[in-house]
Amino acid sequence: MKRILPIIVISQFFCTSLWFAGNAILPDLIKSYHLDPGFLAHLTSMVQFGFITGTFVFALLTIVDRFSPSLVFFVCSILAGLFNLGIVIDNISSLGLLLFRFSTGFFLAGIYPVGMKIASDYYQKGLGKSLGFLVGALVVGTAFPHLVKSVAVDFSWKYVAFATSSLSALGGLAMLLLVPNGPFRKPSQHLNFSAFLSGFNNKNFRSAAFGYFGHMWELYTFWAFVPVMLLAYKNHYQADLNVPLSSFMIIASGGLACVLSGYLSEQFGAKKIATISLSLSCICCSVSPLFLFSNSVLILLAFLFFWGLVVIADSPLFSTLVAKNAPEESRGTSLTIVNCIGFSITIVSIQLINLLSTVINPKYLYMLLAAGPILGLIALVYNKQETA
Repeated sequence: MKRILPIIVISQFFCTSLWFAGNAILPDLIKSYHLDPGFLAHLTSMVQFGFITGTFVFALLTIVDRFSPSLVFFVCSILAGLFNLGIVIDNISSLGLLLFRFSTGFFLAGIYPVGMKIASDYYQKGLGKSLGFLVGALVVGTAFPHLVKSVAVDFSWKYVAFATSSLSALGGLAMLLLVPNGPFRKPSQHLNFSAFLSGFNNKNFRSAAFGYFGHMWELYTFWAFVPVMLLAYKNHYQADLNVPLSSFMIIASGGLACVLSGYLSEQFGAKKIATISLSLSCICCSVSPLFLFSNSVLILLAFLFFWGLVVIADSPLFSTLVAKNAPEESRGTSLTIVNCIGFSITIVSIQLINLLSTVINPKYLYMLLAAGPILGLIALVYNKQETA
């Protein structure tokens, strides 16, 4: 049992490295395929849109509750990795790039929520701590392509795609061979098209889900625009700033926050720690104009590091609250549909920030991200009952 969590964590890290592979090499894609600089929002949104479509299909068909989660994870890791390689095809059109990123996102739906389902099948006690490690792996995996790009500066950008696809295959294989079905798994024996809605009948489930939705309004837009914030600062001050490496470190630091919040939730409760974290990230959004164009690069980086910590620390806790308050026979489907809705929100947020970036001073632009945490906090505070 002790070896199971490290395997799940490493597999999740390997496979989710596919998520921002396109973002890490965006300048190279723009140069190679003569794309508009605003292509970042479209590229990120297509991965999110693919993930949303995949999670909806997986939830509707109750795939993860009817079939072995480890097998689903493996198949999706291979397919996501193959579609990830599509971006290296010579002379591919911008539409082709978007379709390959969409397909990668679609099969990531069989990786991220399925990994949480597998963990919940093994760890009912201490689930918050376990999901803290798991979401931490997602965070580091998301940031990893930026690291690959920063250390492989003398190599072709295509190596980022090759590296992340290879890792995805290894992660899926490890899950298939080393992680059997968990002792707390209760498989569904039949197709139930309404199973994905059953969790919302529970008030505590709704509270956790709506808190998560507010959190998601901010999270992926922050991650997607961290390189943009750093590049804007670098150009404004002509600063000596390694944007890919700094982006990796800021995003990846959130992995430690997830682990820490998971441990704290064991002592103080998942809802309380999630509320504190969401409040802090809301404050970061609100005060961002004071820091994003500070004349000190150290102040900028310290602020972004802190924001990178608190923006994700609540994520495993919301997943814990959702999992614990979901119907046992459809826990995997409930996690998947909440992911589906949450990631749908990220598309709106990313596209809105991208659209308004041409009309709002970038110093004030990211204050708009506070809207999500504010609504999420209302959902959490309104439900007085402790959910976990």
